Amino acid sequence: MTGKGLGALVVAAAAAVIGIGIGAAGAGVEKLYVLDCGQNIGKDQSRWSPGVNEGKAIEFSDNCYLIRHDKGLLLWDTGIPDLVAAMPDGMVVANGAIRYRRVKTLASQLEQIGVKPDDVTYLAVSHTHGDHVGNVALFPASTVLIQGAEYDWAMAGPAKPAFTATQKIEKLAGDRDVFGDGTVKIVSTPGHTPGHQSLLVQLPKAGWLLLSGDAVHFQDNWTHKRVPSMNFNRDQTLTSLKRIETLLDERKAQLWINHDKPQSATLRYAPAFYE
Repeated sequence: MTGKGLGALVVAAAAAVIGIGIGAAGAGVEKLYVLDCGQNIGKDQSRWSPGVNEGKAIEFSDNCYLIRHDKGLLLWDTGIPDLVAAMPDGMVVANGAIRYRRVKTLASQLEQIGVKPDDVTYLAVSHTHGDHVGNVALFPASTVLIQGAEYDWAMAGPAKPAFTATQKIEKLAGDRDVFGDGTVKIVSTPGHTPGHQSLLVQLPKAGWLLLSGDAVHFQDNWTHKRVPSMNFNRDQTLTSLKRIETLLDERKAQLWINHDKPQSATLRYAPAFYE
């Protein structure tokens, strides 16, 4: 082989490594939409931040995200049930600790951007709490990407997610490169629940984003690495926070904290989008 041919092979191999490790710049991902998936009003903030603001109410945002990739659509979480939008006083859950509210339905927001439920290739859920899986039954044709540990835990409990009989459930055992090009990667971050997962996305212009799910609930907890009292496993939570911190440093990524209302207020919601 000539020196020129060998050099070309080296360059190609290097490009392949980059593509697998951190994703080829801008490859595949076209747009990301932020969808308003409701609000949670917590009666006592210390439920999420032990010892801090005991007895003080806190309001959480609740977002879903639609990612358009040239190989398909991925919906991340489905939020509070759409039926709550018709309830003037919202829905009280968690033995009175939380009140759900919803102004816009997920279905109407998808329709506004020209997306039908059957268009969604993958439905990935961060975890199976009710404010994240409230509308999974709207997507009977989508493949559900969920950690096996999360699925088994949820289905053994009293409040089972309303997956439909026609949905294909793909049980994951750790990370998953969804479209195979490194630009949309599910990251295993257990602790809040046994199979909690977060999502790492590379946008062609905005760069890397990490969607937290409920690995962290709001900025103050992220800053101080506080673990909510209801979390499934404290040690796993802290390990997952450290992993997220490492990914943010490696990718120079933005952390989008799903339930942080002040941060969510700065985001552009659908029909606007990020690219």
